[in-house]
Amino acid sequence: MTLTERTMTASELRSRAAERRELCAQIKEMLVERLDLPIDADWITDDQPLFGRGLELDSVDALELAVGIDDVADVTITDDQVGMFGSVNRVVDFVETHRNGPFSASSTLL
Repeated sequence: MTLTERTMTASELRSRAAERRELCAQIKEMLVERLDLPIDADWITDDQPLFGRGLELDSVDALELAVGIDDVADVTITDDQVGMFGSVNRVVDFVETHRNGPFSASSTLL
């Protein structure tokens, strides 16, 4: 593929950005609902750490998060891929990369 074939129009870029914002919102809602977090999903920033000083999630939460991502985005996460749980942005990057790849049966979101 040449550089000109990979160039997106402004409309395509806006559409892709809107899709990414929607996926970020879905992941945040899933985090709050599945983990029963006592916060509003809008309070979670896209780059906020999910573990440690961020939302202070633990290993049990990581398992529930993996199941939730499978439900929301139809992307399976293996044990060696849990490192992608660094932030909502990292989760969305992973989902965008894998939802049409070998770990996914479908790219349909809820």
